[in-house]
This record gives sequence, structure tokens and C-alpha cells, in this order.
Amino acid sequence: MTLLLNPPSLKDGWRPLAAEGRRWPGRVLTGAGLALLPWTAVLAATLPPGQAAAWAALDLLEAAALLSAGRRLLRGAPGHRRPAAAAALLLLADAAVDLATAAPGAELATAVAMALAAELPLAAVCGALALRPERPAAR
Repeated sequence: MTLLLNPPSLKDGWRPLAAEGRRWPGRVLTGAGLALLPWTAVLAATLPPGQAAAWAALDLLEAAALLSAGRRLLRGAPGHRRPAAAAALLLLADAAVDLATAAPGAELATAVAMALAAELPLAAVCGALALRPERPAAR
């Protein structure tokens, strides 16, 4: 079932990115968005209520942006730039707040590891996708 009511047509100059072998960014973003869903449930179940609500909201916004951009890239549909930009900003904010609020010791080490291994590289991919043109430039 598709939620896209007015899909672009090939006659309008729209070309699927998937046809050009660019499916990996869509897979990465979609996988990351799906991976955030169980992580959000863990945070909601283990953190104090006030913190759980804030972190769950941030992670759900990240997941929505990642899934939106990833789905568009996988389908070869235009419109990946805005959700990719939103995901990049949310991931950067997540990493910054994690690092700023982590207690010294194991909690800080975990925050640094998450920032370096997941949040910042994914933010860089999203930022690059946000800057990439929707369609290849005509020559």
C-alpha cells in the first residue's frame, strides 16, 4: 500500500535513484531508523519518567526522519533532502546532549562511543544526502 498520492512521473524528468545503483544510503537510513525503535522502547522502560519522555521523543523524531529519507531513497522518489537534513540535525543534537549530560566514567565512555560509532557518522551521511541534488543536473 502506498501513501504517495501524486507520484512524480518519468515524463516530468524524474528518474529513480535506485536505477542508478544508489540504494545503499536508503538501506542505511532505513536500517538506522528501524534500529532506533526498540532502543527507544528500552529508554522509555529504563529511564526516569521525565527523562524517558524527552529521550523517547528525540529518538522517535530521529527515527521518523531517517525512515522518511530512507524510504524515499529506496523508492527512488524525490524529496529525500529535507528529512535527511532533519535527521542530521537531530543526530548532532542527540550526540551533543548525550556528551554534555553524561556522568564521568562508564556513562561518558558510552556516550563518546555512541557519538563516534553511530550518531556522528550517520549525521555526516544524512548531511551529505541533504546537500545532494534531487536529480542529476542536465548536461
